[in-house]
Amino acid sequence: MSGCSTCPSSSGCSTEKKATCGEKNANPLNQIKKVIGVMSGKGGVGKSTVTVLLAKELQTRGYKVGILDGDITGPSIPRLTGIREERAEAVSETEIFPVLTKEGIKVMSLNLLLEDENEPVVWRGPVVGNVVKQFWNDVIWGELDFLFIDMPPGTGDVALTVMQSLPLDGVVMVSVPQDMVSMIVAKAVNMTKKMNIPILGVVENMSYIVCPGCESIIHFHDNNGGKDSLQEMNLNLLGELPMKQEIAKMTQGDDSGIGMIFKEITDRFLKLLK
Repeated sequence: MSGCSTCPSSSGCSTEKKATCGEKNANPLNQIKKVIGVMSGKGGVGKSTVTVLLAKELQTRGYKVGILDGDITGPSIPRLTGIREERAEAVSETEIFPVLTKEGIKVMSLNLLLEDENEPVVWRGPVVGNVVKQFWNDVIWGELDFLFIDMPPGTGDVALTVMQSLPLDGVVMVSVPQDMVSMIVAKAVNMTKKMNIPILGVVENMSYIVCPGCESIIHFHDNNGGKDSLQEMNLNLLGELPMKQEIAKMTQGDDSGIGMIFKEITDRFLKLLK
């Protein structure tokens, strides 16, 4: 199935754009080895946080990493990566330079092109989809080992456009326990499989709490139900994250003991990607 033939924004693309749409390195200035989507069935499950923590862990291991914020109407990547005042540099209509974080991660988000980051984006789906494609084609990413796409939540037309327009090598699914046994994750999984994109695994966020007294693990929901759902959908569990405020702090460089968990998640991610 051609990405352009079913893309909701196809009518607005030039022939030249259609020719490059979906190519691994459509821009000759870019050399990107792996493009990874981070997806969730709904918002509010920690998708963007997982994206940033994966990117940071890989960066510390010597990989060259970038993040494309595909959640156009709810961009949170700049703040999660510590970007406040910096703005992306658009030197021409087809050349945009991303912002570099203090760790050296390249970041592109619509917020980095707006004078006021609090300005709402009131656009229809096809227009939003075109912005994501422009970030893929026109941003000067340079040489990257990994480009993470923080995808919009859910299974709407923008998520579909991302899957059809960008050459994803795989998807990491982020969920919470109660969603694993519902249709929310199943819809996202089925959509990804229909697009023939490999699902590398699932990160289950807010999976449990650690008792402050005895440090035993307490699950809020039926843990077996989630594992059964993973088996039914033939998915790998990359790891479970506890419900702790420290996880959000980790995106700002505050490693409070959760770091070891994410090292293990990254190890499994790299193993499954090979």
